[in-house]
Amino acid sequence: MLIPVVLSGGSGTRLWPLSRELYPKQLLPLVGERTMLQETVARLSGLEVAAPIVVCNEAHRFLVAEQLRVVGHTARAIVLEPKGRNTAPAIALAAHAALADGAADALLLVLPADHVIRNVAAFHSAVQVAAQTARSGRLVTFGVVPQAPETGYGYIRRGAAEGGAYRIASFVEKPPLEKARGYLQSGEYYWNSGMFLFGARRYLEELQRHAPDIAAACKASFDAAKRDLDFLRVDAAQFEACRSESIDYAVMEKTDAALVVPLDAGWSDVGSWSALHEACDADDQGNVVHGDVLAEDTHGSYLYSESRLVATVGLTDHVVVETKDAVLVAPKSRVQDVKALVTRLKNEGRYEHSLHREVFRPWGSYDSIDNGERFQVKRLMVHPGGVLSLQMHHHRAEHWVVVSGTARITRGEEVFLLEENQSTYIPVGVRHRIENPGKIPLHIIEVQSGGYLGEDDIVRFEDNYGRQGTNT
Repeated sequence: MLIPVVLSGGSGTRLWPLSRELYPKQLLPLVGERTMLQETVARLSGLEVAAPIVVCNEAHRFLVAEQLRVVGHTARAIVLEPKGRNTAPAIALAAHAALADGAADALLLVLPADHVIRNVAAFHSAVQVAAQTARSGRLVTFGVVPQAPETGYGYIRRGAAEGGAYRIASFVEKPPLEKARGYLQSGEYYWNSGMFLFGARRYLEELQRHAPDIAAACKASFDAAKRDLDFLRVDAAQFEACRSESIDYAVMEKTDAALVVPLDAGWSDVGSWSALHEACDADDQGNVVHGDVLAEDTHGSYLYSESRLVATVGLTDHVVVETKDAVLVAPKSRVQDVKALVTRLKNEGRYEHSLHREVFRPWGSYDSIDNGERFQVKRLMVHPGGVLSLQMHHHRAEHWVVVSGTARITRGEEVFLLEENQSTYIPVGVRHRIENPGKIPLHIIEVQSGGYLGEDDIVRFEDNYGRQGTNT
């Protein structure tokens, strides 16, 4: 049995301002109409694989589940990481989940959720070669056939051939340009893709041999895991005590069972704005354009508009990205420094590093469209069947106007329906709830007024999604 393991725990800071901590790049439609997570699952069609195991950040759980549902996929398990600990522990949790589900002979196809692969047929062929090799107890990684002397990737040097794979002579850190050119010319080096295929039990054996502390922490956290709706919550204390380590450092560079299978399939990890520019189709001027963009004498640039007109004049090899609450302008040669901007935002206590203006919740989303002293205006969208928590606020009142759809409102002891163009008022301290009993999305304009309007002024009494606290 071949079980895909989709690693969806990254934050994608180099693609800010589109990618945010609570809505990272794997959950965004960066290259096509589907999100990168959806594309990762979709490209498995045609392979004989079981339902995937997804490992994701706890904060992304409802987004991941909803995105899978939209494309008609149900996960074998959605394993929640209470805190990121890199790939070696994440894959260990997936291996335990596969074995606990009765898949004793399971092979795991480990795939990051944020990669682009243009040639799906070539990808399938490489997976089939890797699966045959892994059945003999080998731990296989996929080495991308390099197309350029890339300095942003680690490399794998191949050794002797073994079937359709090669022994691994060495792993190499990101090289300077001259070394990268030599690697490309030699034909002996591959980009390290971060994709793997091996037996679940076999991986845990090698993890125990080479990183026993990680193996022990992951087993303890998984053994104490609890089911929560459609999710598997591992024990937070045990998992957070685990050291953070990549599978390369923890296992692949130490084991004598590692092999590499070449992959020539139009692969990209979309790790920067310049990489995303290369992964997308450009126009005659070499520009990749998204949204309402007017480009004059502009060449070789990535131009993205989310909410308004973006106009450029005389730009070459630049990135311009506009969202509802931030604008990024940078030369393509400097996009690796975007990560430093995100660090500054975090250090200065600004919300833009983690949240978009539009915030997604399991019931739908809200967009803060205006605010001032003692007031805030939001646009709420509630999915069909979506239910907000039964809650109250100590410091603010709320006015709701239904723009489209039908709302079932709980206000104190009353329960009533609001149709399009109807409204209601929720006084301070009154329990309330919004539900969408209809079959189309419900849109509401909410006007909040009061002395304090923070998201932590929420007291929850009931919640259909098992959320605790104030803002999850």
